[in-house]
Amino acid sequence: MATIKDVAKKAGVSIGVVSRAFNDYPDISEKTKEKILKIAKELNYTPNVVAKNLSSKRLMTIGMITSGIMDSDEKDSDNSIEAFKGVYTAVEESDYELAIYLIDSQKQRKKTYTQFCRERNIGGAILQGIRTDDSYFEELMSANIPCVLVDIEPVEKSNIIGSVSIDNRKAAREMADYLLKKNHRDIAIMAGIKEAYVNTVRLKGVFDAFLASGIPLPEERILYGNFREQDAYLVAKKYLEKEKPTAFLCFSDLMAIGVMKAIREAGYKIPEDISVTGFDGLVITEFTTPPLTTIKQNFFEIGYKSANLLKDIMEEDVTEQTKIIVDYEFIERESVKEIDKIEHV
Repeated sequence: MATIKDVAKKAGVSIGVVSRAFNDYPDISEKTKEKILKIAKELNYTPNVVAKNLSSKRLMTIGMITSGIMDSDEKDSDNSIEAFKGVYTAVEESDYELAIYLIDSQKQRKKTYTQFCRERNIGGAILQGIRTDDSYFEELMSANIPCVLVDIEPVEKSNIIGSVSIDNRKAAREMADYLLKKNHRDIAIMAGIKEAYVNTVRLKGVFDAFLASGIPLPEERILYGNFREQDAYLVAKKYLEKEKPTAFLCFSDLMAIGVMKAIREAGYKIPEDISVTGFDGLVITEFTTPPLTTIKQNFFEIGYKSANLLKDIMEEDVTEQTKIIVDYEFIERESVKEIDKIEHV
């Protein structure tokens, strides 16, 4: 396999000149560049992308850092794959390279996000699955590395930090309004992880709906299933031993599936006895019994727009912090029953 030394030797120039030719430096004549590129082609030599980045004035690698992937459920993998597809498609339409890093919590404690970016010469990063209590989150925000955050809006404004998400507050309010209009009053909220930004925003949307309707939402009706099917199942099972809500409003489809299992084991029917709603739009929700009413997110579009926004930031095509909102779809299926008002008398 040919090396850069072989190209330099045959061209009669130094390795530095070959490297500068590959990186299109203006101090190398067009004639010399053409000669070097022709010899490289004859020798079937391909420049090392990492080495090229290291010698280039502009870093050309985009990193997609996904945290918590080891904690996700196999039923939830479709969403991550769609987001990856969106990012990959956008990057392939440009001259950038894509590096994907899947990080679990243990590795996070050993190495910061900034270290990942610096060591791999990453010019900008897309962060997905990051929690607001992540010990390295604030550090990355001040590291002068262009970033796009998925489902998080940074507290401090910066022209090198952008965000992409659906309007989670609006979507959660729409789901809560839907249940309230179906005359549900005793609604249990199966929230996710307390520290997750998206969880906080969705809770605000739910409270918006209850406040506008003049209906109280007691704190004891807010449960936490950590965005996991098994956790939600156990929490709902314990709750149903003492309470019987008319509906569960869940902040993820995975948790809704766990709740549905707990409801059946408690001897109740869905939606005749207890209604259930989800959030995300997993494919599996079309085939649950009954099919699940949910909020469908376009994860491909979220990934695609995240990558394009990051490219704009890296190329200094934005002058202020940019927040992109992606459309969502409310999908009404058969998991919610409309309650007669007389049932509340």
